[in-house]
Amino acid sequence: MKQTLLAVAMLFILGSCASKKKLLTAQKQASEIQIQLDKARADLNDCDSRTAGLNNDLKAKNDELTSKNAKLKELEEQVEFLKKNNNNLLDRMSDLSVISKEGSESIKKSLAMMDAQGTQIRDLNTSIQKKDSLNMALVLNLKRSLADVSDEDVQIEVKKGVVYVSLSDKMLFKSGSSVINTQAESVLSKVAKILNDYKEIEILIEGHTDNVPIATDKVSDNWDLSVLRATSVARTLQKKYGVEPVRMIAGGRGEYLPKVANDSAPNRSLNRRTEIIITPKLDQFFNLYTPNAGK
Repeated sequence: MKQTLLAVAMLFILGSCASKKKLLTAQKQASEIQIQLDKARADLNDCDSRTAGLNNDLKAKNDELTSKNAKLKELEEQVEFLKKNNNNLLDRMSDLSVISKEGSESIKKSLAMMDAQGTQIRDLNTSIQKKDSLNMALVLNLKRSLADVSDEDVQIEVKKGVVYVSLSDKMLFKSGSSVINTQAESVLSKVAKILNDYKEIEILIEGHTDNVPIATDKVSDNWDLSVLRATSVARTLQKKYGVEPVRMIAGGRGEYLPKVANDSAPNRSLNRRTEIIITPKLDQFFNLYTPNAGK
């Protein structure tokens, strides 16, 4: 009986050991399977990541290809446009070559005219500079010669590019008269000497009066008086001091070009004057504007 029980116990123990061994084996296999499963999942995730990256790269490449295709199309359009322009330019160059052949002579003539005009302008500037220098010399010489004469009797100035010698009425004439006073002749002699030193100038003599009416047997009005006084100065310069009459012009302004308003006795005295206006010969300047003048 005891032996039987022992045998049964041994069988049970052996059976238990076998079951445990199988369990351990099964657990080990399950663990290995789990490891493989985890590894497979990791590989799958890695594959998914790579696939996503490849898809992104593919999209970028597609976008780049689309952009390059668009640029290629744009360049092709530009090439076509340039071809058309090139043809147009070739046609225009052909036209221009014809025009240049036909117009070359005209261009040469235009350039020659421009050169001539430039020469005229340079000549004119030179003449103007000479005139300014002449005016300065005249003023200095006149003021030096007339230094002992009162400024109230003689005024010398440059206006509008010409020299004005203004002689007062009270020095030259008696009231209402066109006969030159004896004491004024010394002043006119000094002016005449300067005028004779400069043969290249012309002389305009202008008589001026105030606006007080005048009427006598010899003078009908102020205009008449101003003309008579101008011609009287011109004759004195010619007959007594040798100024060539061809250089002189005598005229009267009457009361119509006053220096100041005729509203007081001192102002009216300033307006009663005879002006000797010294000018360059105008034909010298007109010749500058006329091509081939004097040739």
